[in-house]
Amino acid sequence: MTPRRPKGAGAFPKAVERPAPIPPGPGELYAALDLGTNSCRMLIAQPKGNGFHVVDSFSKSVQLGAGLERTGYLSRASMARTVHAMRICQQKLRRNNVKRMRLVATEACRRAGNGDAFIRQVMRETGLRLDIIGPEEEARLAVVSCAPLVSTRTDQLLVVDIGGGSTELVWIDITSVPNRDRPRAIMRLQSGFNPSSSPFPAARVVDWISVPLGVATLRDQFIDVEDDAARYALMSWYFEENLASFAPYKDEQVRDGFQIVGTSGTVTTVAASHLGLRRYDRNKVDGLRMSGDQIDKVIRRYLELGPAGRRRDPRIGEDRHALIMSGAAILQALLRCWPTDRLSVADRGLREGLLYAQMSADGVLEDGPF
Repeated sequence: MTPRRPKGAGAFPKAVERPAPIPPGPGELYAALDLGTNSCRMLIAQPKGNGFHVVDSFSKSVQLGAGLERTGYLSRASMARTVHAMRICQQKLRRNNVKRMRLVATEACRRAGNGDAFIRQVMRETGLRLDIIGPEEEARLAVVSCAPLVSTRTDQLLVVDIGGGSTELVWIDITSVPNRDRPRAIMRLQSGFNPSSSPFPAARVVDWISVPLGVATLRDQFIDVEDDAARYALMSWYFEENLASFAPYKDEQVRDGFQIVGTSGTVTTVAASHLGLRRYDRNKVDGLRMSGDQIDKVIRRYLELGPAGRRRDPRIGEDRHALIMSGAAILQALLRCWPTDRLSVADRGLREGLLYAQMSADGVLEDGPF
């Protein structure tokens, strides 16, 4: 898959100067919106210390990519659902008087033949300008958001973002970075996976990949397989096949200094099921470390429940039950390929990365720009 090149704003005539950016005022709010293949999610937040405090949020399953695998286009119904969700976001932005925002669309709009036309429709009907970002920027933002969860004992890090339409994996070597500097070194990767020379200790991106298979697109590949267990096994095998060029540690011994951080609804749902949470609690899930055996136990129970049982399970939820097995297939394939028996759960991702990047660029975080 070839990432789309960003659309330039055009050159300014020599006689015209760019206006200086207006600095953020005290208490300025920031927004980040992630329109994916399955969900539309937004955060509105205020800088606080070296992080931020969430003031308002929105999350809705819009299934923008429904039918995309078969037709190559976004359907009228899915676009209508998404525009409705975007109108709600626009109302929240206006109500909170948000001026600084970054609104992005990912895999569904990248792949769809009418993706650009849909972005123009959203602008026309809601006034909101979405940017279709490429896989590398999507991966960078996921990495930035997960930096605070990196263990001080980690030498090699794999950040995995399982989306609706694609899965991004970034392998980072931080052996040369002192423990105390590791989160900031990882956050500096927001500017690019091949940064220019810097006086600061650098995290090194060994490799990264964007696999055009997420929970929705992988499910659609095998939707005609009737047997639940067979469908799950085929999905996991197929995803592993797509990692053939990105599994350098396959068949090696488990390493203490290797850490996987997973960010996605799949990972947080598996964690909630493991904890037995009937009502989701982010404080208990974000940062949780799960062993491979614990993850396997949850997935075996999902298979025992079957489609009807998963639909009724409150720990999975109505929006997730149809996608949890394709996500679990991706998760289990990753644990087979990489030398660790533990996974760090991140209830954070693209939106948080977008907020960090904006606030860092404006210099409003306590420690200044990364």
